[in-house]
This record gives sequence, C-alpha cells and structure tokens, in this order.
Amino acid sequence: MQRLNFPPAQFRFKNSENKTLIFDPIRKKFIVLTPEEWVRQHVIALLQTHYQIPTTLISVERQLKINQLIKRFDLVVFNKNGSIFLLVECKAPEIPIKQDTFDQIARYNLHVQAQHLFVTNGLEHYFCKLDYERERFELIPDLPAFGS
Repeated sequence: MQRLNFPPAQFRFKNSENKTLIFDPIRKKFIVLTPEEWVRQHVIALLQTHYQIPTTLISVERQLKINQLIKRFDLVVFNKNGSIFLLVECKAPEIPIKQDTFDQIARYNLHVQAQHLFVTNGLEHYFCKLDYERERFELIPDLPAFGS
C-alpha cells in the first residue's frame, strides 16, 4: 500500500482467499484492505494515539438515511455526552479532495451536527470547525484537544 501523510502506526494483516485483510480495532474484525480502508485505518490510529480518543467513542461506517437513501459515513467520534465531536470522510489516495467531497460531508453533517469535520485522502487533510449559531464554518490547522 501507498505511504500516507500520517504518523507511523502499527497494523495487523492477514491473507485470506488471495486478499490482504487489515484488522479494524473499532469493528474488531479483519476487513479487506482497499486504498480507502488503508486511509480509514490510519485515521483511526491517529485518533487513538495522537488525539487520545477512546476506542469506545469511535464508530465506523454508520448508516444514515438522507432523502430516502441509505448513506454511510466513514467515521464518527462521539463526545462523552453522546453529541458528535467529529465526522470524518476518507477517500482513497488517488481521489483528489474537491468541492464535491466537502459537499458530501456537509450533506451528512446536516443530519448529525458534528462540532468538527475532517476530510482526507491520506495525503491531504482538511479540518473544519462548525459554528451553528452564526451558520459558518472555519478551516482550522488541526483538531482541538478532545474533550476541551
């Protein structure tokens, strides 16, 4: 797999039926290693190690119903009170981050009302802070400390 723009992390792999699988510590099972999954697992490792977010507050590929369509967001991080701290959209490294990527996560966020958004293809990372009272968002260089 391609080297990504994340700190080094340890992963567990295995092969099954001529496919490489990677262990997902959130879903607690091995998942087929696709380029997008490679990015998602790096984000999970970043959230756990760099931001010190407990595994129990991270959810992967949750379903969301938008206009009668079932959509899945990549990752969500809950605050301890159950509100949503962070919504994450992961793309494969070969997928450039464009306006449609931000539009996608914004549509998802209309329903979940996260405090922050994180969009990445593993090479480029974008963080946003949302201000619902003023109906604005702000690009920020990094996420604030979790729980602050």
